[in-house]
Amino acid sequence: MSGKYKYIILLGDGMSDRPLSELGGRTPLEEAKTPNMDSITSRGVIGLARTIPEGMVKGSDIANLSVLGYDPASIYTGRSPLEAAGMGVEMGPDDVAFRCNLVTLGVAGPNGVVTDLPPGELDPGWLMVDFAGGHPTVEEAQKVVDSLASGLVEEGVELHLGVSYRHLLVWRDGIDKLAVEPPHDLTDRPVGDGWPKGPAANKVLDIISRSMGILSDHPVNRERLKGGKSPVNSVWLWGQGRRPALSTFFDRYGLKGAMITAVDLLRGIGVSLGFKVINVPGATGYLDTNYEGKAQYALDAIGDVDLVYVHVEAPDEASHGGSLTDKIRAIEDFDAKVVGPVLEGLESAGPCRIMVLPDHATPLATKTHSGDPVPFAAMDSRYSGTGSGLGYSEKSALGTGLKIENGHELMGRFINWDLMKG
Repeated sequence: MSGKYKYIILLGDGMSDRPLSELGGRTPLEEAKTPNMDSITSRGVIGLARTIPEGMVKGSDIANLSVLGYDPASIYTGRSPLEAAGMGVEMGPDDVAFRCNLVTLGVAGPNGVVTDLPPGELDPGWLMVDFAGGHPTVEEAQKVVDSLASGLVEEGVELHLGVSYRHLLVWRDGIDKLAVEPPHDLTDRPVGDGWPKGPAANKVLDIISRSMGILSDHPVNRERLKGGKSPVNSVWLWGQGRRPALSTFFDRYGLKGAMITAVDLLRGIGVSLGFKVINVPGATGYLDTNYEGKAQYALDAIGDVDLVYVHVEAPDEASHGGSLTDKIRAIEDFDAKVVGPVLEGLESAGPCRIMVLPDHATPLATKTHSGDPVPFAAMDSRYSGTGSGLGYSEKSALGTGLKIENGHELMGRFINWDLMKG
């Protein structure tokens, strides 16, 4: 590195949580072994930031825009247009993009939940069994989306392949007036609780209904059922919006950035902000992701850009699944395989600042995002003063009294090191 400061942000999606009785009132962050995040916290500063403004949807899109220094209240138009940008899908000003999840719906029966549902029908009393459709493989998703495209695509409607359960539907010259719940907020609840409402509702419900007819007895589902896996028996459209107008990160902060992530949403945010988007082989957005590869690619990239943003989805996926064991594992893997190697790789480098944080909290008790302020920890390699001396956790962050109510102000304070001013 040169003498110019470099910046690295390591983000564990949904890491933050609330105290759990099974952990004696501790959170997963407090329970997990995180020596590397603890080191950053001890040598630097820790506090809380509210990344989701009051009254806004508690989504990763809004939270990550805040972390990157953009006020969602003034620029946000919807999640899916950002994902479209990440997938290289061009959108005109009148086009509407929807996230298209592959999901598993079911109905409560005397012997448990039944997922063998009547094709082409849709009942608001059916349950959202799995918002991720059992995490289909890339190969399974390709076959399913190919079948859906042949049956759902019509004039003005396009279906674009994403990764696993995350895909994109674009309605050219469409209607974006719609209220619909994200599928991960409906887990184990009747889909009628989040039923589409508004001028676009009939179109969306028709697409969902037709998808069920296409997926009923699909070859992929026959094989998944043989293996004891959830079938992909429907789609769920949500997160709709039109193309946003965003200033580049360089125009805003004078820094060139790079984005490392496995999910289209973050790729899209990176593309929209003018970042170099780096694809890491084996990065899945799940517990089996290539953590080590993300760390190495980050270290390789920091020589070419000023700021690298590394996003790891696994803690959030574990939270949505309600698994305490998986969440602790994901946090510990993030610390050991991403934060640790990055810290070690920066030891012989020039001046740099590093920050770790979640974008939002995803409490295991609710299996969905919350608007709780999140703990951030940052250190400066040249700072010779006294650090916090604390470990990384929600409790430590709360105890310092440092709280940034407008989360989009965090980035500027990190870059200028105004965090040390309290």
